[in-house]
Amino acid sequence: MGSLSFGSSQTGIGLDIGTEHVRVAQVKQTGSGFVLTGYGRVDVPMGAVADGEIVDSAAVSAAIKELWRVSNVRGKEVSTGVSNQRVIVRLIDLPFMERGELQNAIQYQAQDYIPMAVEESILDFQIIGDYMTPSDEHMMEVLLVAAHREMIGNTVSAVEGAGLKLSRVDVSSFAIVRALMGDSLEVLPESEGEATAIVHVSSGITNIAVVERGIPRFNRISSLAGSTFTQAIANVLNVTFDEAEDLKIRVGLPDIDTGASGDVSGVDPEYVQVVHQSIEREVNKFIAEVRRSLDYYLTQTSQVRTITKILLTGSGAQLRNFDHYLEKGLQAQQVTLGDPLARVQVASSIQQAVHDDRMGCVTAIGLALGGLQS
Repeated sequence: MGSLSFGSSQTGIGLDIGTEHVRVAQVKQTGSGFVLTGYGRVDVPMGAVADGEIVDSAAVSAAIKELWRVSNVRGKEVSTGVSNQRVIVRLIDLPFMERGELQNAIQYQAQDYIPMAVEESILDFQIIGDYMTPSDEHMMEVLLVAAHREMIGNTVSAVEGAGLKLSRVDVSSFAIVRALMGDSLEVLPESEGEATAIVHVSSGITNIAVVERGIPRFNRISSLAGSTFTQAIANVLNVTFDEAEDLKIRVGLPDIDTGASGDVSGVDPEYVQVVHQSIEREVNKFIAEVRRSLDYYLTQTSQVRTITKILLTGSGAQLRNFDHYLEKGLQAQQVTLGDPLARVQVASSIQQAVHDDRMGCVTAIGLALGGLQS
């Protein structure tokens, strides 16, 4: 799935650089499947990563060094992911040509499809398939990935500054798809005319992807994410961000049918309703954003008629009753919490660390799996 590889690596180590945390996962392939042998998570200084981009490489390098110190990961070759507004994923149609010819032509073809200068970008592509038009033109579908060279450079600097070697740069949404769905349709198989959407909610950004027949054919980044909900609570109640985060997790959303609160023992009753209302306002905006993205995808394709299955994942997906709000707001038949551990066994030594971050570990695991395939 379109990655930006800088060589070949079989280390199986995935490094996920997020707004609030850096995470590492080490995966080993055995005769009985994949085994997660190492995992860790540490905080990133506030402001070091913003909107999915590294702002302070030195601070991120220091966090990565600390991550290696506290985790039981010892390898140095890593795969990492990028996910921000300067990573463009486009599904394009081109006249049929052999791969070698496309390799030469893509530099010229890409400028028509990406909103940044080709000379400032790193390009990659994957041929999805080919078809004949009604007028007997032989065409091909190509998944084009473009990433801003400076942004990739900052990522390389942060990783190498921690004493590591970057063997693969992947698109984070592709890693998420890999972790949840693998390279087959064993999870949520799609019927003809249907596709699966994946909504990955982290603290700083949300990835919205559409997968058809195992191929991620659409990707969009939204700044509406977990911290958006937290900040709304902090603003209304005039509390710190950390206090608001605690309230968000403990209170969450009310039951969508009854309006009842869950277990909110220990929370000021006056706060409960305010928290509910604050989160509901932002969640309604979030749902509208996801709906616009999915509707846009559907208008761009003639093959897929409906998206009936949605996988919800990421640390922000743990918000109480969030999946029910999405299901109703998007009128989806099925919104399911994606389980990144469904396809991997977890070594006993890291069971607790992984369990504590079960919804947040998906990208790191997908990046590690991608490293095995390099």
